[in-house]
Amino acid sequence: MANNTAHSTGPVWDWAAGHGPVTGALSATTGALALAATGAATGMPPAWVLAAGTAGAIGHTVTSLRDRLAARTITMRAASWLLGAGWTTWAMTTGPFTWTALGSLATLGIGISASARSTLLHEEARELEAIAAAERQVSRELSAERRAIAAEWVDRIQRVCGLTIRVLAVEMWPTGTGFTIDAELPAGGTTYDRIARESARLSADARLPHGCTATATAGIDQGRVLIDVTTVNVLAEEVTYPTDYAPLSLLTGIPWGLRTDGRQVPVYLREQCALVVGPTGSGKTNMVHTILAGFARTTDVLTWVIDLNAGSAGLPWVRPALTSHGGEVLRPGVDWLASTHEEAALMLDAAVRIAKHRKMAYQDLMAKANTDLLPISAQIPQIEIVIDEGAEILTAMDRPSKVLAAKILEVIRIARAMGIRTVLTALGATGSVLGNLMIRREGKVRVALTGGETEGMDLGKQFPGSRGLRVDQAPYKGSGFIGTPESPAGLFKSWRILPNQIRDIVAATSDRHPTLDTVSAKAAGPDYARRWDSARTAWIHDHTPDPEPTGEPDAAAPASRAGGLNLSAHRTTAEPPTTPAVSEEDALARKFREQIDAQFATTPEPHTPTAPEGEQVSGLNLSAFRNGQNEGAARQAALDVLLAAGVEGTGASAIARALTNEHGTSRQTVVGWLKEWAEQGIAIRIGTGTKTRYIHHRHAPDTPTEG
Repeated sequence: MANNTAHSTGPVWDWAAGHGPVTGALSATTGALALAATGAATGMPPAWVLAAGTAGAIGHTVTSLRDRLAARTITMRAASWLLGAGWTTWAMTTGPFTWTALGSLATLGIGISASARSTLLHEEARELEAIAAAERQVSRELSAERRAIAAEWVDRIQRVCGLTIRVLAVEMWPTGTGFTIDAELPAGGTTYDRIARESARLSADARLPHGCTATATAGIDQGRVLIDVTTVNVLAEEVTYPTDYAPLSLLTGIPWGLRTDGRQVPVYLREQCALVVGPTGSGKTNMVHTILAGFARTTDVLTWVIDLNAGSAGLPWVRPALTSHGGEVLRPGVDWLASTHEEAALMLDAAVRIAKHRKMAYQDLMAKANTDLLPISAQIPQIEIVIDEGAEILTAMDRPSKVLAAKILEVIRIARAMGIRTVLTALGATGSVLGNLMIRREGKVRVALTGGETEGMDLGKQFPGSRGLRVDQAPYKGSGFIGTPESPAGLFKSWRILPNQIRDIVAATSDRHPTLDTVSAKAAGPDYARRWDSARTAWIHDHTPDPEPTGEPDAAAPASRAGGLNLSAHRTTAEPPTTPAVSEEDALARKFREQIDAQFATTPEPHTPTAPEGEQVSGLNLSAFRNGQNEGAARQAALDVLLAAGVEGTGASAIARALTNEHGTSRQTVVGWLKEWAEQGIAIRIGTGTKTRYIHHRHAPDTPTEG
């Protein structure tokens, strides 16, 4: 076989490189020798060479002066031109190849090389000295600024706190939004919280802008203090979620927002649960989307979402996968979405089974890794259960919520080591929310979005031990406080995510989501495997309100609904016996139903007589059809109650009570319907908070009533 490897046969010359002292001298001497030989052979007038050398000396002198080179460098260059021209003129008249001519040329070359080396070193030294002088000037200016800051804050802390500190360093933040003071506390057992609890007074004394604070935290040891001073309000501006959807890992931290110094706030949730508190209008829903975006970007996390308010928190992360078109295949941004008590109970039961089975099945793996924590990876992902308003579920008194609360607490209690954690949200930091010891002990990652709201925002309860935190420090939407085991509670700004960006994130991370490991999937059972079955996701496709009742089923109702496949269990009416034309969507739906019939065993509807032995029952389980009819009747009944309320309107609680006897509809479900009707213009929302009421559009002021 021929050897195609190229072998080097000599030195490699870099023809683009500049001349050094040796190569420069060699080039000058050989050029002078060649010119002298050519001039002697052709009878060139010697004066031409002398004139060319003089012009070269003048030209180099001008360029050297322009470059502000040293005098010795200018002299060396001019002398080299003149001496070279003088030797060439002499050699042309006496002969360039005599021993005298060649020896003098060699001596001239050595002299040029030595002087060039000397001047080069001198120029390098001058350049380094100039750089050092500039740095010393900048350092003097910065030192003067830092000394002024240090003196100012020493006086301020003495005046406000009655303490005399010694400033060791002042670090200016690269973002230009503030600085950090590293100081030594006075002797006598003084602790940093003497300064921390005077944060508001220090900020006022320094005349800091609104949204800026002076926050004291523990220093490198217990006798030192770090004082972070924000001088630019970065909380007021809306900051969009970064468009760099690079992969993340649970083990290296997931960013949830920005500190006032411009740094991202990473949270580490391998062992910790999280609690996010925010009243209405504070940006809590957007914060939930930020959390889901971070989980979607990870390669070792599966996200489950429980939102009893019509699944609104998780729907934007599911719909891009259900409504994808043009051959695009997307996986949902969340792995499981529950919008009802029943589905949430299935999810939490599956989580408990997974945690218990992992403890037995992965004993060898944990022994090999020499750890009592399950090694989380893309092959064995962590399960993060995001429960919107989950803290309210824990304090609710109705029976379905009590059942869910017990299951949530069991997951929190038993599943830490096996990689199942929760993120709970709440509307307020109150004693009822934070009264559960399990939540306080396991939920060490805590967020409080204030939005300027003071009612129900007890920051002392949510961040025990933190001093100087006040709601009025973060009066802007999306701003608040965040504290983790790695960093003390402090101001931060949550990112803003728009709906179109959610779809972009789902598309960008679709191929990144891990799949549940086989061991866990086996433990989760059919409840997990069929989580996206049509009967359990029919509510996702129900986007339009039911028509006004006519007393008879509408045989002409459309056979399909927008945004998803047309399954017979999801239709409001039966298909006509004959269809003149079959659309592409209907053909696709029919094919999909045939695949379901071929894959899954036939299941009789519950509470119906079974077929005689030996007789095969055909057809899909139509329980989803019946459930859809029941839900549609409840929605229509709720709409009738709203219409009957007249111009005074009514609220979700009143509608839920009116439907309790006949339909048993929960308040959370009614809240979802009212929100949907308000977005569609069917209902008009008036008031906020506990005074919220809804009016049917027919009774809205200045709106004509239909006959």
